[in-house]
Amino acid sequence: MKILSRLYISLILFFLYAPVAVMIIFSFNSARSVWRFAGFSLDWYTGLFSDTAMLTALQHTLIIAVLSAIISTVLGTAAAVGIMALRKKITKSIVMTTTNIPMMNADIVTGISLMLLFIFFGKIIGARESLGFVTVLIAHITFNLPYVILSVIPKLKQTDSHLPEAALDLGCTPLQAFFKVVLPSISTGIATGFIMAFTLSLDDFVISYFTCGHYQTLPIVIFNMTKKSVTPDAYALSTIIFVVVFVLLIFYNMLQNKGESKNNKKFKEV
Repeated sequence: MKILSRLYISLILFFLYAPVAVMIIFSFNSARSVWRFAGFSLDWYTGLFSDTAMLTALQHTLIIAVLSAIISTVLGTAAAVGIMALRKKITKSIVMTTTNIPMMNADIVTGISLMLLFIFFGKIIGARESLGFVTVLIAHITFNLPYVILSVIPKLKQTDSHLPEAALDLGCTPLQAFFKVVLPSISTGIATGFIMAFTLSLDDFVISYFTCGHYQTLPIVIFNMTKKSVTPDAYALSTIIFVVVFVLLIFYNMLQNKGESKNNKKFKEV
């Protein structure tokens, strides 16, 4: 049974990471071939910096990812605090169910509905172009919010509810009690929510495709390449993005482990 289980896990890992490994290997290929490795070369990485269309799309993607992650982290943290402050269980259950809908909903449904909404409001205000940078940013904030909320709420549940009350008794205002007591205790949840929002925004295609207009992100540009042929510099850029996301996920797991170790330490002390 152990041999079968190991074989099963090995096959899963192979099918998951074999395509990524092939992409990384051929990003160092000296030829344009996608099936024959002619030799090691960094030409596609150096040529990447001269591809203005690719770099512009990368810039658009990073701007959207950073801004949407920051805004959704702030709004999601505030929403999580508000949800935890609700006293009625029915109200809290309804709000949480509503929050989870964007996560369970199909991306194509979310993308089309947001596109129709933006076009509708664009016609009302008489905008020349209904879709663009602002609509992509709003769309990314929309689907990032639930992930931030679900990252922060567990940390709020682990925080002792008497700590803010003690801070208030010692002379803090409610705002000071939040920033000095509550915020440090949920900082790992906020950080993980930010990383999750950033990575989700970085590789989103479906929702961005329906809401971008002329403001195209990197996944859309690469998708448009597939209609002709994907150049090897796209492999190089995808490899760089994979490494960045991989490092972020390691950092994400480190934060989770740090939070769990702190909770275990507190539990042992109690």
